Amino acid sequence: MKKTIAFVGVGRMGANMARRLKECGYQITAVYDHHRLLSNSLASELYCAAPETLAEVTAAADVIFTVVTNDESMRNIFFGPGDNLLMNAEGKTFINCATVSPGIHREVYEAAKAMGANSLEASMASSISHAREGKLYLMLAGDEAVYNDVLPILEQISLNRRFIGGAGRAAEVKALVNMVMNINTAGLAEGLGLAAALGHDLDMIREVFSQTGANSRVLETDSADMVAREHDCWFSAEHAAKDSGIAGSMAESVGLNLPLNLATMAQYQKMVSLGLGDLDKSGIAELTFKGRHA
Repeated sequence: MKKTIAFVGVGRMGANMARRLKECGYQITAVYDHHRLLSNSLASELYCAAPETLAEVTAAADVIFTVVTNDESMRNIFFGPGDNLLMNAEGKTFINCATVSPGIHREVYEAAKAMGANSLEASMASSISHAREGKLYLMLAGDEAVYNDVLPILEQISLNRRFIGGAGRAAEVKALVNMVMNINTAGLAEGLGLAAALGHDLDMIREVFSQTGANSRVLETDSADMVAREHDCWFSAEHAAKDSGIAGSMAESVGLNLPLNLATMAQYQKMVSLGLGDLDKSGIAELTFKGRHA
């Protein structure tokens, strides 16, 4: 029989993963979000429960996906006093998809193990549309036997997967991915901003970039938005600042200085301080184009 599934954190990614698994024939038994309107709306759509407590979520399913925003949120849902996901969690499997620090993933892994439960990292490097279509790219870590046990579920939400190793290792790799992506995005914004200030046609510049060493994935995904100032959010500047910070903490822990990451993090933190944190990461161009934000 197929395992029953619940979700904690049903923003754009979590909700679309739940919709996808429902369409694939899995029984979604419960959804939970601290924004009750989100969980109540999705529960009505999926014909499932919207429990008021985290312990009820754990009781409702075999597998619980968590898609939260940061270390504090992760700590609250697993270790919150009086109500958390680890209450009576024996035999349950938690699949944690948030981009949070490797350290909190390791804490959750050990705590789940002590309760007779399983915790698996499933770091995502894809967009909202990929979540809806079952085309995520997942980086996974934890116990390989647990990974193999839930693989049929993971196959329905992802096009590609890479099992990386023990607890925390997928989170490390995801932080590296986002660090490099953020640096590339900041570099592209500066290049286009300078080209604009020099009076170059930006369609021409983008075409030249695409045929030379200036090419990158973010040129394809973000450059038109930077030029048009269309920053509808797929991956927010606030999240970019957080993830560059995770990478910076990792570097500090091994005695490395990463000046490009520090400069990029400072730019995204500046966006947040200017009230631009909800913009897509492409909004970093607002800091680099002449005549936009200072």
